Amino acid sequence: MKYDAIIIGGGAAGLYCAIAAGKRGRKALVIEHNPIVGRKIIISGGGRCNFTNLSVGHENFVSQNPHFCKSALARHTAQNFIDLVRKHNIPYYEKTLGQLFCRGRSQEIVDMLLTECRDARVRIETSTTVKSIERNIDFEIDTNRGMFQAESVVIATGGNSFAKVGATDFGYRVARQFGLAVTQTRPSLVPMILEGSGWSRLAGISVDSTVSTENANFCENILFTHKGLSGPAILQISNYWESGRPVRIDLLPTVDMAELLVLSSVSKRRLDNFLAGHLPQRLAEHIVSQAGERRPLNRYSAGELERIASSVNSWQVDFAGTEGYDRAEVTLGGVSTTELSSQTLESKKVAGLYFIGEVVDVTGWLGGYNFQWAWSSGHAAGQVV
Repeated sequence: MKYDAIIIGGGAAGLYCAIAAGKRGRKALVIEHNPIVGRKIIISGGGRCNFTNLSVGHENFVSQNPHFCKSALARHTAQNFIDLVRKHNIPYYEKTLGQLFCRGRSQEIVDMLLTECRDARVRIETSTTVKSIERNIDFEIDTNRGMFQAESVVIATGGNSFAKVGATDFGYRVARQFGLAVTQTRPSLVPMILEGSGWSRLAGISVDSTVSTENANFCENILFTHKGLSGPAILQISNYWESGRPVRIDLLPTVDMAELLVLSSVSKRRLDNFLAGHLPQRLAEHIVSQAGERRPLNRYSAGELERIASSVNSWQVDFAGTEGYDRAEVTLGGVSTTELSSQTLESKKVAGLYFIGEVVDVTGWLGGYNFQWAWSSGHAAGQVV
């Protein structure tokens, strides 16, 4: 029951770390509390797994130390993982913005990882719950299947997002047990809730928009929901959203609505019908209703038209919050990067204790970046455990 390395968490990062360690001849064990490994991989990307992105850099990640991820990403790149996918003859395609998806099912990625684990002689124990971790000469891990010992322990348990697939705060509790700092966590890559009521009448409307905060902007689709907004641009901006600070949305980034309304200000065409030539009808009607009764363009003052244009090109949105961890793809924040080596992901305070993947304060954009962080950080730790 003694191992060189025990990896707690059988997700993307944990399995990849075990593979790297096993290939070095290390005796590795993966402990997973679910009945199967890779549950989050299986449901990702609508069941097709957006497993990486063709263009990955530190600028695609959010962290209190934006440079921390550079080392791991440079030493195991997206191309390295693509080469493994090709080795296993898994068909894939580029969707948009460099995002790579399986043509078939996400299960193919899990099967690939399991094959690699078998080849590397990695042992996997599922339905295994960790009761405690203690450090004496070695680490002693008490589970419902007995006691295990190891020289190194890797925490790859992810964050709080998607509790329905077994997500817990276990990794953060272990970090605090051993005296490591954990930055504030919250749901991210998540739909947002709008202030006020009545948004359900716009549910289902999607618009290509530019969504901005002080620190970031994304030009992608937004989707109105019964509670507020979702869609790729909103999920992306949720990484940067701060409570109490408005988000700016340009609903027509290719059109200067102020200029267009001035040019059309003598028209007898009703304003909502005019806007419906550029935006979905229900959204156009909503924008006009916020300004009062519907009138022909030539019956609006210059100030009123300016305010209408601003609501199209510079809509200031106050979000009430997010839809929570159950709808979030990732957890923002985590084990502080000040506590870890950027080269190996080992704790600076506790020799032999490692943290990889989502449990660390490194959060990627939507589009395969979080999977790439899992592969890269898992590989970095797997090279040394």
